[in-house]
Amino acid sequence: QVQLVESGGGLVQPGGSLRLSCAASGFTFKDYSMTWIRQAPGKGFEWVAVFNAGGVWTNYADSVKGRFTISRDVAESTLYLQMDNLKPEDTAVYHCARGAFSYTPRGLGTQVTVSS
Repeated sequence: QVQLVESGGGLVQPGGSLRLSCAASGFTFKDYSMTWIRQAPGKGFEWVAVFNAGGVWTNYADSVKGRFTISRDVAESTLYLQMDNLKPEDTAVYHCARGAFSYTPRGLGTQVTVSS
């Protein structure tokens, strides 16, 4: 059974940083591309960053390019999202999802709030 558990969210001031984690289980982590997605209040899901299964490429939404970094630890079956220079418009619930540019299956998410 696929299980994805996100952590690391919180309240941060504009310009601050957070590192999100996604602990994966129930499947062979290294064989799948993984995606971070987010949902802002009152809006639909938006993909944020993708990590290719083979570790060859990553891809970022234009809105986060240059500020966010996706990475993974295969030994720990964990996906990460390093978020720097956060902006109020980054406020959302962040989820990890299995698959490239995928929205399901996904975890329950972790709240990120960027506010002064």
